[in-house]
Amino acid sequence: MPEQGAVWLYEAGIGEDRAVLVEDGQIVEAALETDDAALKVGLVAHARLLELLPGKRGRVALDGGEALANHLPAGITQGAKLSVEIVREALPEAGRAKLAKAVATDLPPRPAPCLHERIVATGIPVLSPRAHEPDALEAAGWSELLDEAVSGEIVFARGALRLSPTPAMTLFDVDGAAPLDSLAIAAAHAIARAIRRHGIGGSIGIDFPTIEGKAQRLAVAAAIDATLPPPFERTAMNGFGFLQIVRPRPRASIPEILRSDPVGAAVRATLRTLERTPPTASRRHTLPAAVHARLMARPGWLAELTRRTGVVHDLESA
Repeated sequence: MPEQGAVWLYEAGIGEDRAVLVEDGQIVEAALETDDAALKVGLVAHARLLELLPGKRGRVALDGGEALANHLPAGITQGAKLSVEIVREALPEAGRAKLAKAVATDLPPRPAPCLHERIVATGIPVLSPRAHEPDALEAAGWSELLDEAVSGEIVFARGALRLSPTPAMTLFDVDGAAPLDSLAIAAAHAIARAIRRHGIGGSIGIDFPTIEGKAQRLAVAAAIDATLPPPFERTAMNGFGFLQIVRPRPRASIPEILRSDPVGAAVRATLRTLERTPPTASRRHTLPAAVHARLMARPGWLAELTRRTGVVHDLESA
């Protein structure tokens, strides 16, 4: 059922599509889908087995990249053709990316649902503000969300959080003033909201202040249960204040997307700004050298910007 008063705001941007779920004027959930990801969740396609691995697993090649496939048919040999479904997209990591994950399937080929189709499927109303209209995403806190993702600094009423994606897990560190019991409960609510807002999945570790007493530690865990939508699993808080959450991780979080390619993120943000610039404003813009170089390498993006705005922008390198 649609959430009371909730609405999705969706933008089909240049280089990326973006969506935010807004409740009471605030972003409670957000998603980014860049146009350079070929193997997306839900894609069913023909593949070829490149390498057979132990446990009915293997590395397969598809149009658009490679994936690790599970549940391979018995007796399959290297070089054989099969159909697979993508169940997790490739994940960025420093130095290398984790391959997409797939499972062997008998389903007929089909494209992956796009971001717009996924949010429509939630049953919550979807609005698509236009570039010449007031910036509804910005009014809901879009820039603040991006700043949180890049800096890792998240402020809440009783203190602050530090968000740190690592190859093993996403970590949250809690900072704030005593009393520690109420600080930890307030932080638990803030962390649960941040996990949803930034689309964070996989293993999540939280370093709370050390709390004395089992009842107080249970209250912190209960605050997470009350605020974070399922599905997820969690541990109890141990005596040192550490608690772990595990959520599904079908795709990269917003912090991972932005931090893995900061130049690309800056280019897409620049394109959004230029698309919203009134036609009567100056057409000359000076951009950071790396952003300018990336844009010059994507003539299709520049052509789409001209098509949407009706203006040829004069872009210079700083």
